[in-house]
Amino acid sequence: MSDPLERIAAALERIAPPHAPDPDWLAAPAYIWDGKAARAVASFRAPSLDQLKGIDRQKAVVAENVARLAQGAAAHDMLLWGSRGMGKSALIRASIIAAQADAPQRVALVQVGTDALSTIPALFAKLAKVERNMLVYLDDLGFDSDHAGPRHLRSWLEGGVEARPANVRLAVTSNRRAIVERHMSEQDDPINPRDAVDDMLALADRFGLSVGFHAASQDDYLSIVGAYADPLGLEWEPGDALEWARRRGARSGRTAWQYVAELAGRAGKAL
Repeated sequence: MSDPLERIAAALERIAPPHAPDPDWLAAPAYIWDGKAARAVASFRAPSLDQLKGIDRQKAVVAENVARLAQGAAAHDMLLWGSRGMGKSALIRASIIAAQADAPQRVALVQVGTDALSTIPALFAKLAKVERNMLVYLDDLGFDSDHAGPRHLRSWLEGGVEARPANVRLAVTSNRRAIVERHMSEQDDPINPRDAVDDMLALADRFGLSVGFHAASQDDYLSIVGAYADPLGLEWEPGDALEWARRRGARSGRTAWQYVAELAGRAGKAL
């Protein structure tokens, strides 16, 4: 290549390779969007809905909403908020798997990393052309002091020109209902403090379903342990399970699963 322009063009192609092609949006049960491209996930794991204990009300509401989405019926955007480790993410995955049981091609899960939030309109543009219902999933969302992110998300949920397509619904998990970090100074702000709090809660209000998760009671925690351990044939004692939770300072589904992993390791079994 003696022509300088050709050499420059070739160098630019090496620096900025062409975009990866879109996956087959009808073939996989789930996808991951990294902000630039999507990749298919051939399979993913989740406890069965029957194994998710201590969250019966939340399970019924979320699973029913996902089933409606899969059927093409009216369905809500969902905010799952509350205590860590109580099955928010597991419930979303389990509900998708249950909805795919009879007709896998009707619905898929698309997970978006929180660092790719600003690129969601590009994802929406792609999904709008797909003849499949999609649940776009943002896990453990929080904006700290960033107010641009919440306002963009509110616009995508409803009303904005880049609002999500008709075949797409959003599912968001967060440890706080308000999603945005709140400070005690809000209580002392002399300039309309109620407006500041309302602005933070306005995002949560845009979700048709706002489902709270709370720390497990002792009985619920033991029920969760049994739901995980018994099908695996693992022997366990309630006192030992409670001691495990006490040392970790939490009774939750995550703590129960970690205890079951410990039981499996003691028994020389793989999970």
